Amino acid sequence: MKKFTGIIFVFILGMLVMTGCSEKTTEEQVNESTPEILNEEGFPIVDEEISLKFFARRSPQNGPYENMLVFQEYENMTNIKIEWDDVPQDNFDERKSLELASGKLPDVFYKASLSQLQAVEYGSSGIFIPLEDLIEKYAPNLTALFEKYPEIKSSITAPDGHIYALPAIVELEAARTEKFWVNKDWLETLGLEEPTTVDELVEVLTAFKNEDPNGNGEQDEIPLTERDLYSLINTFGGSWGLLHQMGNTINIENGEVKFWKTSERYKELLQFLNKLYSEGLLDREVLTHNQADYMGKVSTGRIGMSHVQGDDLNDQAKDWEYIGISPIIGPHGDQMQPSSPIARDFGTFAITSSNQHPAATIRWLDYFFSEEGSIMFRYGIEGETFYYDEDGLPEYSDEIYSDPRGYGVAIGDFTPYPGGGSPQYITEYNASGINPPAVQEAQKKLDGYLPEVVYGPPLFDVDTAEEVDQIRQDMDAYYNESTAQFINGDMSFDKWDDYVSTIENMGLSRLTEIYQEAYDTQYKN
Repeated sequence: MKKFTGIIFVFILGMLVMTGCSEKTTEEQVNESTPEILNEEGFPIVDEEISLKFFARRSPQNGPYENMLVFQEYENMTNIKIEWDDVPQDNFDERKSLELASGKLPDVFYKASLSQLQAVEYGSSGIFIPLEDLIEKYAPNLTALFEKYPEIKSSITAPDGHIYALPAIVELEAARTEKFWVNKDWLETLGLEEPTTVDELVEVLTAFKNEDPNGNGEQDEIPLTERDLYSLINTFGGSWGLLHQMGNTINIENGEVKFWKTSERYKELLQFLNKLYSEGLLDREVLTHNQADYMGKVSTGRIGMSHVQGDDLNDQAKDWEYIGISPIIGPHGDQMQPSSPIARDFGTFAITSSNQHPAATIRWLDYFFSEEGSIMFRYGIEGETFYYDEDGLPEYSDEIYSDPRGYGVAIGDFTPYPGGGSPQYITEYNASGINPPAVQEAQKKLDGYLPEVVYGPPLFDVDTAEEVDQIRQDMDAYYNESTAQFINGDMSFDKWDDYVSTIENMGLSRLTEIYQEAYDTQYKN
């Protein structure tokens, strides 16, 4: 008995020692495994050079990360060497799954397109480490942005209270809205004013269709087109008081989550779009064409109106000038401009449990969320890839704009931001490429009609996320198919009640309950 008791004592003591070591390791990892070499502010970040392994997505516009001027310069500034494993976009998701399943993790997932479910699943299992304490202690720029925009932190905090992945932060409102562009030359040719109401919009579109504004003697104009079905619904929804909150067909009314898939307002919007479609005022291919098809139409100069975030129509359709107009006033007096959340591109950056220098890593990232660092990230090195104009704003060099490959590819040689999905900070001071004067003027016509706050998709625990996915998979497919059929006339509005019943029977009340709980716990002040 004494011998057995002794064995048990040794076993328990061993477990306590192991637990103590585990806790110590975790604590040290969060603070810094080698705190004596970390500088909590300024450069270099560490006195002795360290190396970190980054697994990253490489967009088609990007060159090899190890050759990027921004990262080469930043290595000299920080004393942190990055060993890049940058995987081409086409193979990235498959490789990402393999990396997450492997026993040998990189230190960081970068430009990683991590989903909310992946962040929660791999965070709660210990593959990604919590970031909130690191941010509070070592990331003053991110901390300041979280304080300025509380909805950012709310939208990236998991149900267990931890932050496992970081987004891009888009402060520039012009980068979060789809402007309603109209062909100014066609308006002037036909003696028309900018439309302000639904009826005036129909009148202008009808004139664009029938009165040959491009002057070629053919009825080949496309009065109105959009990139896809989502853009069509989202951009016109504000005229019926419909917004996309929490990443879904949701309005927040007096603190209550309201899905509008089955609402009378949505039915009225679809009836209006069906009218445009049936009368040839809306592009007949809007429900089927892809991005390349859409841009091809834009470049022909046959487009009367469309919603685009940037100045694409003026860039592509050289013969015509397009101007932005205010949101159309709907039949009930609604004049709202849909907008994207400030926290965009969820899951751009995560630190793994293999990382022995998490504090230095978060300091490495935080600089790019400062004004100075964000300019470096997007513009490169002053005197080499950009200069400051007379207003003190950064501007790309002539060599970048005149590059025969296109300036997006030229920029992608020295920074990873082209192609989207990077952990970055976009402001009015670092966005000349996407915020030229025409876009600024168009945005001014939207500023008075923006939502006070836009909530991003919530983070659910793994079980809830699986339940939401199970409901949404069938519901979203049926909703999208039915929406297209209501617009093109394949489904009569006599079938509206059947459509509503089908959506409700797919679990709409349960979905509302789940999103309401998420709103109450994650967003409600």
